[in-house]
Amino acid sequence: MRVGKIITAACIMLLAGLMLFGCGGEEQKPAETANKDASPIKVGGLIDLSGPTSSVGVPYAEGLKGGVKYINDNGGIDGRPLEFNLQDTAYNVQQGLSMYKKMVNTDKVVCIQGYGSAVTEALVRTLAKDKVPDMSASYSAHLTDPKTAPYNFFIAADYSTQARAAIKYFRDAWTEERAPKIAFIYPDHPYGLAPIAGARAYALELGFEVVGEANVSLKAIDATTELLPLKELAPDYCWIGGTTPSTSVILKSAKNIGMDTTFFVNIWGADENLAKLAGEDANGAYSNQAAAVYGQDVPGMKAIMEVTDNVPQMTHYTRGFVSVLVMAEGMKRALANGPLTGESLKTSLETLRDFDPMGLAPLISYFPDDHRPNMAVFLYIIKDGKLTFVKEQILERRADWLGH
Repeated sequence: MRVGKIITAACIMLLAGLMLFGCGGEEQKPAETANKDASPIKVGGLIDLSGPTSSVGVPYAEGLKGGVKYINDNGGIDGRPLEFNLQDTAYNVQQGLSMYKKMVNTDKVVCIQGYGSAVTEALVRTLAKDKVPDMSASYSAHLTDPKTAPYNFFIAADYSTQARAAIKYFRDAWTEERAPKIAFIYPDHPYGLAPIAGARAYALELGFEVVGEANVSLKAIDATTELLPLKELAPDYCWIGGTTPSTSVILKSAKNIGMDTTFFVNIWGADENLAKLAGEDANGAYSNQAAAVYGQDVPGMKAIMEVTDNVPQMTHYTRGFVSVLVMAEGMKRALANGPLTGESLKTSLETLRDFDPMGLAPLISYFPDDHRPNMAVFLYIIKDGKLTFVKEQILERRADWLGH
């Protein structure tokens, strides 16, 4: 009887111990969740919101903000929200450098969402020293060579590739026996000059006759004087590098002097506003783009339309949105392998292979020795005042084009 009581008591104590052990195991789970890092990931934004390229800088910045909202609304980066500090550089180099210094030294940002060529190129060495990636909207080809720009990334084909892709498209479509003639119109500015040497060389390689060039300022209000000499040379195709306002001036001036040519325009120079500025003179011009236009039937458009409450946005918005998607993917991969730093983000971005930004842009890949995101361009033509998709033109990833 006494033995039975002792055994019963022992069993009760053992059961209580097991229950206590089980409860202890249950209590550890919330403790782990509580210890998980939920601190914000700081990202800086250096965009022209009021300067000479603000007509395209503002919608691009809105796309960045929309991308940040989308990421945060969908759980952030492994539970950590993005904290985006957007600043207006006004396309001023010194102002941009000063803002960058504060973002890195005081705010401790992990990454910069950059913009124009002037500020971006001025930061190349500093970015490498600070080990801070810059996901810029300056698509200059020399920024794709990690030997000289190891911390620079962007999501669109570089300016030179864009021009080459359009030139290839026109050459393939040419049916006359004579060589097609081509001319280049651009502002005398790092951004405008960036693709000219590469585009000219490729045109010659494909058998074009390069007949002339003209400089038209981003602030031009008329381009008659610059275009008259080109008209006499009768180019079949004319490249326009600039922004939408300067492109509209060129198109209207060309129409006024009776210049008969096919214009093809760089990524910042032909968007949804071009027809509003140039009217019917915009019809027939080709636009080199690196992202879908608003409402286009691609998987990611639903996300953009939800973020924007179905209010149409320019294609520059889409590229800003995509830039954040790519940055976020790099951050997720970095966190999966350790702490998130500028250096680990760079390394993770260089592992992307045919990353699909929900169909909003061509597939994206970066390599440790090649930061060209792709060799693809979306070609559009302006018809009845709207950007109408023509085709995705893809070039080979030639080694001799890296950085040029």
